[in-house]
Amino acid sequence: MNLELDRIDIEILDQLQNDVRISNKELAAAVGLAPSTCLARVQRLKAEGALVGAHARVAPEAMGIGLQAMVALRMRHHDRKHMKAFWKHALAVKEVLAVYQVTGDRDFLVHMAVRDIQHLQDTAMDAFASRPEVASIETSIIFEHAIKPALPNLLGASASRPARSRS
Repeated sequence: MNLELDRIDIEILDQLQNDVRISNKELAAAVGLAPSTCLARVQRLKAEGALVGAHARVAPEAMGIGLQAMVALRMRHHDRKHMKAFWKHALAVKEVLAVYQVTGDRDFLVHMAVRDIQHLQDTAMDAFASRPEVASIETSIIFEHAIKPALPNLLGASASRPARSRS
């Protein structure tokens, strides 16, 4: 993706990351644009792939999740075919929140959300350990975690600006 974003585009993205439910009128006022111009920019950011979605953050307990874990996997074969097949398989497992292909001793880290320890064991065994392309599996239970709601702005001088307080 090679997007050319100006200061206003970046401010729009920052505002939307902090509050996706902000009205177009409020967003326009926050970035100093007319509402119609702001709406056109948001639509362009979507069309160009800079703005890729909006999601509600739901309490894990509300979805029956009592435990999360990271599963580290080492593959037997490292060719593109096997790696892509595993990637696709892992993303299809409903308990999988995220898949990371990494360097080091392991090839993949898989973030899972499950009901309890038995559900974790069953899913890890059935979905991953039983697959012939998996050489080893190591599971780590997550005690606590936090996810920042916004990506950092790393586009130069404006990246070092302190965050504005929202009262």
